[in-house]
Amino acid sequence: MIQTILAVCVVTLALHGCGAVRAVTSSDVDSSPARQRAISRARVWMPTDVSAMNLKAGPSDPGAFPFLETVECTYYEEDFGGASPKFACRVPPDDRLKVKYGGTNAEVYAEVAATRLLWVLGFGADRMYPVRVVCRGCPREFAGIARTDDVFVFDPAVVEREMPGHDFPGESGWAWPELDAIEERAGGSPRAHVDALKLLAVFLQHTDTKPDNQRLICLDAAPAAAQAAGNGGKTDTTCQRPFMLMQDVGLTFGAANALNTNDKGMSLADWSAAPVWKEGTRCVGNLPRSLTGTLQDPVISEEGRAFLARLLVQLSDAQLRDLFEAARVHLRLRDPDDAQSGFAAVDEWVSAFKQKRQAIVDRRC
Repeated sequence: MIQTILAVCVVTLALHGCGAVRAVTSSDVDSSPARQRAISRARVWMPTDVSAMNLKAGPSDPGAFPFLETVECTYYEEDFGGASPKFACRVPPDDRLKVKYGGTNAEVYAEVAATRLLWVLGFGADRMYPVRVVCRGCPREFAGIARTDDVFVFDPAVVEREMPGHDFPGESGWAWPELDAIEERAGGSPRAHVDALKLLAVFLQHTDTKPDNQRLICLDAAPAAAQAAGNGGKTDTTCQRPFMLMQDVGLTFGAANALNTNDKGMSLADWSAAPVWKEGTRCVGNLPRSLTGTLQDPVISEEGRAFLARLLVQLSDAQLRDLFEAARVHLRLRDPDDAQSGFAAVDEWVSAFKQKRQAIVDRRC
């Protein structure tokens, strides 16, 4: 994995800030010629029939789970990294699942909403399925609901499946400045698609933009071996259809912040208050960069704004309700920092979405 180069003063930062932190840039990731060529040809968007897609059911790929299905599995130990509660379990004969769980875990809600929005609009995303998990052998300290001595129930929970494709050989993560290396003349996405992706990150208030949370994949059925031009006859693995996607979007629908705190994700109070556009500018997206982030206040072209606006307006009110019902937002406090704020209704989230969408539709860059 990419080693993010940071000098973080944890205690001092919380109290006074820390000036020693160096932002992560594209220079911190692999710059091999093969990877550079793949990025130059990469796509970030593919056409979808937006108005016809079912956001409650989600992607119907192999391995999909129906909404709120009960999944019975057996725990096995695997380190996924990250701070949010998660574990691995296996469904016989050998279906290995990554489960995120917890009623106070923003990622359980936000990652469903964000991935389904990306999916319906045609941008890349992993698949997140809201389920109820019955886990045999899960450690008691995970704080599931005990059914028996070694069987625990986790609800709410989500199962993660990766977007179809395979990781680019070597380093598959990418920093957001690398999007600017995409060349339409080389077969990559036009600027309109790239800027639309940046603006969508702003719309979502996607705060955790470190390189590990983006992925370069190949949409080929399998890796292809070919002779690389000028490679001295050595066999090189090529990627015929490179695609760049946002991989981990669990800290979204809230407010971007320096420490990527969980209580700022899936927060209606924070998300509805965060403007899409940076004040005093024409078309600069309002997205503060976190300490480990690689995207900050992107400049958006008129082509990118208009492209995203055309996609967003195709979503019906019924689809938006399905989006937030699938995310089970009714289980999330309106303001996770305030226990007295109550639980927001689906229609409140729909209203906030439409107001932010209108801010994109009305702007001219």
